[in-house]
Amino acid sequence: MTEADLLAQLRAQEERLQFTKFDNETALALGQQLLAAARDRGLPVTISVRRNGQRLFHAALPGTSADNDAWIERKSRVTDRYGHSSFMVGTHFRAKGRTFEEHSRLDPAEYAAHGGVFPVLVRDVGPVGTVGVSGLPEADDHAFVVEQLELFLADTGK
Repeated sequence: MTEADLLAQLRAQEERLQFTKFDNETALALGQQLLAAARDRGLPVTISVRRNGQRLFHAALPGTSADNDAWIERKSRVTDRYGHSSFMVGTHFRAKGRTFEEHSRLDPAEYAAHGGVFPVLVRDVGPVGTVGVSGLPEADDHAFVVEQLELFLADTGK
């Protein structure tokens, strides 16, 4: 798959995976679903769900460390700044033959355009938060979040 194909796929995910509303209860339910799925699979991930900068759900499973907390924070800053998944932002830079670290003009100690954090998008509103994981390779982090968002939105209709 080319970078252009991947970008198209990532854009389609963001167009499709949108909430009609997103409140604290929704955030907690989404976080609990991610946690249950990660536990069932024995995934060593840290999970974060935030709205408007407030962390509403956070869990760290066995095999994670404080480094995973830092990765989620850095990836979340990218998603907050650009309004797109951290994977899409990194892919966008790579598609142009550049690296995020060298060309974004952002401190790489504070920002990481690696897969795993997805914007919480409310239809007709836009991005209101983030949902993310850290602990797997970046494409796997991203795929897990997308899979769980798809399931959550299908089950709840939110």
